Amino acid sequence: MRKRTLLLAATLTTGLLTTTPATAAPSGLAGDFNGDGYRDIAAGAACTTVGSASCAGAVVVLYGSASGVSATRRAVITQNSPGVPGTAEPGDLFGSSLATGDLDRDGYSDLVVGASNESIGDRDGVGSGTVLWGSKSGLTSGKGLPQPTTLSEYGGFSRGIATGDFDGDGDTDVTLTGQSHTRLYQGPFTRTGGPLTHTRVGELGTTFEVIAGDLTGDGAAERVYPFNVDGDTGGQIDYFRWTGTTYKMADLPNADGYPGSIGDINRDGYGDLVLGDHGDPYDLKPGGHKGGQITVWYGGPNGPDPAQQPTVVHQDTTGVPGAGEAGDGFGSAVSTGDINGDGYADVVVSAPGEDIGSARDAGSVTVLFGSASGLKTTGVKSYTQNTAGVPGSAEARDRFGSAVDLTDVTKDGKADLVVGVDGENSTGGLWTLRGSASGLTTSGAQGITTTAVSLKGGAYLGSVLAQ
Repeated sequence: MRKRTLLLAATLTTGLLTTTPATAAPSGLAGDFNGDGYRDIAAGAACTTVGSASCAGAVVVLYGSASGVSATRRAVITQNSPGVPGTAEPGDLFGSSLATGDLDRDGYSDLVVGASNESIGDRDGVGSGTVLWGSKSGLTSGKGLPQPTTLSEYGGFSRGIATGDFDGDGDTDVTLTGQSHTRLYQGPFTRTGGPLTHTRVGELGTTFEVIAGDLTGDGAAERVYPFNVDGDTGGQIDYFRWTGTTYKMADLPNADGYPGSIGDINRDGYGDLVLGDHGDPYDLKPGGHKGGQITVWYGGPNGPDPAQQPTVVHQDTTGVPGAGEAGDGFGSAVSTGDINGDGYADVVVSAPGEDIGSARDAGSVTVLFGSASGLKTTGVKSYTQNTAGVPGSAEARDRFGSAVDLTDVTKDGKADLVVGVDGENSTGGLWTLRGSASGLTTSGAQGITTTAVSLKGGAYLGSVLAQ
């Protein structure tokens, strides 16, 4: 999650609200918290008030089904919910980062939640991570991840979370990062004991982001950390790969940007790294493109070749709707998934600062399709809240595209798009568009606001989506 200044707070009805029934045999799918074979949506609402605690934070879960998601099939989870560790306190920002995976190998996906401003004892704002366990009735109880004792105040630990099988042993692992501390939690996990082991990743300096996926095709996920340099928070890209006996750090010296996503865009068996570089160039950061851009680094048996010429796409690229304008934030959020079911990963890019007519920062999302030759710039489509069939209308500071996630919530083999709109009605919301053989369709598109899920006030719902 990129750094945010959270200003607003209000009241939140706490506790688990509604879950959906599940079948007896859990699916084992990442993101399927109740094991019914449909992936679910988890969204952060980090600046909700719990009781009287402003910006304590919450997680909203929408359970998938053949007809998509609905506000009636939901759960709202806070640190005051039964079985969840900790206590909702002002400024905790519970839900400021999220990641999914079956950590305890029971067939139900679990959810890792960051509270990046959690205070521990007399250390303010150090940050923490919590695992919420999946079950037949959805997410229920939780377990705090072991807390490092060396964290500094206001370090933002857990700002970045990723899950994956990092050493190829079949168990899901977790990494948390924030400022100067990055930690690796090795699976398998147990509900009582937590991770098998946990160690500090000492080779890294200041980083707030992590991306995970298999870039080498060996079955072990790489951990990619955008590394801060002066004037450019995504100015160096380091990643760790498993050699069979240990982790080896490599770098992409010409890569830049954060956040990111990994998917097999050209269907060659190797994951490809998509990086968003949403900042405008300025004197200390001469690279990039006005309004933002993305780059695609194609994977291979040894990871992405540092000498390759990556695919670069921005709003001035031929075939891409719009134009690169200062402050658009194109690349502020990216996600990969197969929207049309052709076997190639597609890419969704957000521009939450895009002006729509006179509506400043109304926001847009752009869809690009994968192919055997890589990411295409033909057939590109852009969506806003003024697009026919998309609920609502483009309004100033809606920030349509504050977060994006491609995930198949309908179990039809095609990824559906979830769009965070964290400025909707000043409190946020979640919009969904269905995937189809011809790409995204606005048929059945829906918008779910904080009112629909019983969040009140400055929730920032949709600022974070679980990948």
